[in-house]
Amino acid sequence: QVQLVESGGGLVQAGESLKLSCAASGSTFRINAMGWYRQAPGKQRELVATITRGGNKNYADSVKGRFTISRDNAKNMVYLQMNSLKPDDTAVYYCQVSRWATMNDGGFGSWGQGTQVTVSS
Repeated sequence: QVQLVESGGGLVQAGESLKLSCAASGSTFRINAMGWYRQAPGKQRELVATITRGGNKNYADSVKGRFTISRDNAKNMVYLQMNSLKPDDTAVYYCQVSRWATMNDGGFGSWGQGTQVTVSS
């Protein structure tokens, strides 16, 4: 099993930036893709960005050009640089990991507490 701990959220104004971090521990040798999900109040959790062990990245259309995912394989860390934040980005952000190159299986890590991002207008 893989444990996940997110950090870096906060309250910012529209147009500002935040960088989220996630530390994975446990059976990290099983990890291929790492990714970020978010869940806004009253909405389903959505996949925001993924990155494979080899560095291939995918983004949701809603964040393309504004968010950048990166990872440090040696430290088992994944990051999400969020620029030009909008009120619609307000959500709890969670990281997740997969044995595969995508998150189609929903990931196999233990969901962490997430980190709250609030963007005021």
